[in-house]
Amino acid sequence: MKIVVTGGAGFIGSNTCEAFIYEGFEVVCLDNFMTGKRENITHLMDSPLFTLVEGDIRNIDDCNKAVEGADLVLHLAALGSVPRSIADPITTNAVNIGGTLNMLVAARDAGIKRFVYAASSSTYGDSAALPKVEEVIGRPLSPYAITKYVSELYADVFYKTYGIDCIGLRYFNVFGRRQDPNGAYAAVIPKFSANLLQRESPVINGDGSFSRDFTYIDNVIQMNRLALTTENKEALNEVYNVAFGDSSTLNELFYELRKNLAEFDPEIGTLEPIYGPNRTGDIPHSLASIDKAKRLLGYNPQFSLKSGLKETVKWYWENVVQIDEK
Repeated sequence: MKIVVTGGAGFIGSNTCEAFIYEGFEVVCLDNFMTGKRENITHLMDSPLFTLVEGDIRNIDDCNKAVEGADLVLHLAALGSVPRSIADPITTNAVNIGGTLNMLVAARDAGIKRFVYAASSSTYGDSAALPKVEEVIGRPLSPYAITKYVSELYADVFYKTYGIDCIGLRYFNVFGRRQDPNGAYAAVIPKFSANLLQRESPVINGDGSFSRDFTYIDNVIQMNRLALTTENKEALNEVYNVAFGDSSTLNELFYELRKNLAEFDPEIGTLEPIYGPNRTGDIPHSLASIDKAKRLLGYNPQFSLKSGLKETVKWYWENVVQIDEK
């Protein structure tokens, strides 16, 4: 089958495109390279199963071009980051809400069989309940969280109004190979990794007690595949947590990351974190229930934070360090 992956040159997108091509799917990548990187997909460009459509989900014509002749859509394109949405809510809204609506309309008009889209754990907002279950959410704490929740609402309306089968995936703190360590809005694991590789102490927002359900990229790829290909009709038109189902504090993350990187550079093992103020819009704790995904989709994540970090650290050492040295 032919799968359109929006944001296919991004961190999650490029890893997913790669996995699908290796399994024999035809993949169309739609990306404008606002946050995605060409080097993430360079190794795919010669494959007869891969097509790049350079375009913007804010442009309906680009969306229509990408979905032409396709069977399935995996909509990953978005402007991520809570701080970025606070700094620039208008662009975040235009990309995440307007772009998602464009893709839904394009999918509807092209007769797409299934529309799977990236939701977010930020949707849980100020809900203090743990673990997070899909049916219990709070009030959003950032513009980004609002945009991702609105995407869920739009998908539900398009199913009920136009009959498009939709599945939403609430990703929880995804990490792994190809995640960009640079830039003001880098996620915590690549950012800490980049600091430590330069023998610099990373800054932890708050006292390090905030916790997250860190989710390795290969767990996410498994869930993306299951959502796109499941034949269980009961699983359709639902929203699922995509996580490992365990939480770690930022302090625990730092020391585990330091231990792994110190195997390559012993001096890293002497570094200690610097503590700064809490970040606006951050939720204190995040832990996902993955029972629904296990029951309806057969989700079975294979990588914990510790096993995923071992793979991730090796990738950063072989790629980021070598690039810096050149």
